[in-house]
Amino acid sequence: MTIKTPAPTGLPALSDITEDEIPGVLRIENSDREATTPIIMDMLRSVYPHEQVFGRFCPVNAYIAAPPRQVYEYLADTRCLEEWTYSLRGFTETDEPGLWVSQDRLGDQTKCFVRTVTDSDAMTVDYHCAWDQGQHLWMIYLMRVVDAEVVLNAPGSVVLWNNCRHPFYDENPYPETAPADRPVWVGDFWDMFSAGHQLEIDNLKAICEYRAAHGLPIKPEWMT
Repeated sequence: MTIKTPAPTGLPALSDITEDEIPGVLRIENSDREATTPIIMDMLRSVYPHEQVFGRFCPVNAYIAAPPRQVYEYLADTRCLEEWTYSLRGFTETDEPGLWVSQDRLGDQTKCFVRTVTDSDAMTVDYHCAWDQGQHLWMIYLMRVVDAEVVLNAPGSVVLWNNCRHPFYDENPYPETAPADRPVWVGDFWDMFSAGHQLEIDNLKAICEYRAAHGLPIKPEWMT
């Protein structure tokens, strides 16, 4: 198979370059098993630098012994963040439908705006958030609930959670909306996101599993 890409003026034609000749592409056609095995082995470490693993993305995952559809329906309600997150409290719906505001107690007097975007077929739940203002929700927390029977051959749920290091984590894009005396910015905590998110997904697991084990609805009555 060849790539039919027109060549820019003055450059060699690319129509005869196969995918195996593109720098950085390793396939069995251009790197056999003997050549590729030491490359793979060199990629394996007993210890990984934190920056290498969590520098740009922050993935955490959990197995939860609770029905996947119920776990999804719980996560799909923005108010669940009141229960399993470490510091988001006091959720109130704003005048704009679907946009909620809470207090993030991680930063004193910090408002956190949240809009939850869901897909019930794929069981995805994306929390679009931002500190201080609700017009540009750039802090995106991506979650997916998977039927554990499919991927682990076990009853229950697998929850996948990831978020990306948006450039705004490094510098507040809306300083005029920030409390004047707040000493921290959300991006100051990026190096702790992996541990913090693990703590929170462990909270989620504990809450869901307790309710499932005791015959209680995963989504509590006060949310219905």
